[in-house]
Amino acid sequence: MSPAAEVKGNGVAATSSMDVVIVGAGFGGLYQLHYLRKMGYKCKVVDNAGELGGQVPSSQTDWTWSERFPSWPELRRYFQYVDEKLDLSKDVQLNTGVKSAEFDVNSCRWNVSLSDGQVIDCKYFVLCTGFAAKSYVPDFPGMDKYKGIMHHTAQYPQEGIELEGKKVAVIGTGASGVQTIQEIGPQVGHLTVLQRTPNLCLPMNQHKLDPEVEARVKKEGGYEKVFDYRRNTFGGFHFDFLEKNGDEDTDEQKKELYEKLWDGGGFRFWLATYKDLLFDKKVNDTAYNFWAEKTRARIKDPKKKDVLAPLLDKQPHTFGTKRPSLEQRYYEVYNQDNVDVVALKATPIETFTEKGIKLKDGRDLEFDVIILATGFDSVTGGLVQIDIKGTDGVSLADKWSKGTWTYLGMTTANFPNMYFLYGPQGPTAFANGPTIVELQGDWIIDAIDYCEKNNKKTMDATAQSEAGWTKHVAELCDITLFPGTDSWYMGANVPGKPRESLNYAGGVPRYVRETKEVAEKGYAGFNFDAPYDTGKLGEKVNALKLN
Repeated sequence: MSPAAEVKGNGVAATSSMDVVIVGAGFGGLYQLHYLRKMGYKCKVVDNAGELGGQVPSSQTDWTWSERFPSWPELRRYFQYVDEKLDLSKDVQLNTGVKSAEFDVNSCRWNVSLSDGQVIDCKYFVLCTGFAAKSYVPDFPGMDKYKGIMHHTAQYPQEGIELEGKKVAVIGTGASGVQTIQEIGPQVGHLTVLQRTPNLCLPMNQHKLDPEVEARVKKEGGYEKVFDYRRNTFGGFHFDFLEKNGDEDTDEQKKELYEKLWDGGGFRFWLATYKDLLFDKKVNDTAYNFWAEKTRARIKDPKKKDVLAPLLDKQPHTFGTKRPSLEQRYYEVYNQDNVDVVALKATPIETFTEKGIKLKDGRDLEFDVIILATGFDSVTGGLVQIDIKGTDGVSLADKWSKGTWTYLGMTTANFPNMYFLYGPQGPTAFANGPTIVELQGDWIIDAIDYCEKNNKKTMDATAQSEAGWTKHVAELCDITLFPGTDSWYMGANVPGKPRESLNYAGGVPRYVRETKEVAEKGYAGFNFDAPYDTGKLGEKVNALKLN
């Protein structure tokens, strides 16, 4: 009888058998598929989406990008190109989600149940769901009353919505809100932005790339040099913090540096500045003052200046302790006569109505369309929304309900042969996505290959190593300015979610050293082929983690 036809010890009948099941057909999932498949492993990728893709480009050097920050249509074309070149789609099943996954302690394999009714039996279960896979919508009163068009940005129709001449509201000014507002502002009849916290946006400095220049850079090995260099920078970018503190420069020197970083665009003003910017509040204040001066100069209305870019004495949060969004024309949109902004902390939403939103100051606002740019249950949400049960029968959601526990930001105890990347307690939010996906991806691929070459049935983080890593992540965060801000970095954007450091703040080079050292020591901190008590599932809940 083939493994696919067997009824497993937990009563689940598998319909097919794989070496590896990978969840997510973005960059991370496709990276795993390509390299594991090259090594001879039988793999399958599943994804809820209807096409390949993600938010970040790969390092295919024979592809030529048209602009500095590719638009989503270009990213789609890129993924189509990679698919054709590497023949990925044959092992990818789209429009299919994972309903549940359960580790069978008898066979030491995973049973993964899909939304189409399939159950896949596999040895390794790799989650590449990304840090923003689960959208979040606050429980606003009366939302079910509203009769107009309403969508969260994550579910915004691909074909778009006819907005010309319409009265539109955008709730939220995080990354998706900023992108939405600057795009639709010139189109709509009237736009009302309902802002909880100002976004300390940075100039994208978008521009077209010269194909001839790009070709010369590739020919001279420039791309390879950049890829090598970024692994040695704090954020995994092609730039890094300065080897000096802010108090080593005069005010005039600081301003000169800030001007240079500002003109460079992207995240340079955040992650290529003084090395103590995210540790020393006084230095941070100088950056905030520069940001406010630059931003306020672009906003004409004095009231809007104070709402969108407050002065230091009304600072919404320390600069850089929430991810700054990159923008092109965001602040200019507010200079339009048809655009208003409501500060929700001063004037909260009272209730939704059939025609729009009523504010607590008595205003009754009518809208044809409401766009919810209210963010995501970030970093952990995409993982815990899947019903995943480990060796003790406890779900991942229950295990992490009062705090997240991982080892190396890629594994968690009692969930053997399960790995995740670009998730909790890795450098995720503090680093460049492609860099982290490649570094963690390589580590996971090597770990799987180690198990196979050494005939190991299971690889499972110990509770001790998990507790040590979680403490390490918290300690790294505690010496920064991040804990002083309520952000999704700290899990503070979703009511009831534990407030904790969800990201590794030690930088990419240190993370690489620490994870590499574990591997070089024969994967220290992991148990291999540990015996599991099949008669006491559910009784081995670690009191430290759930009480």
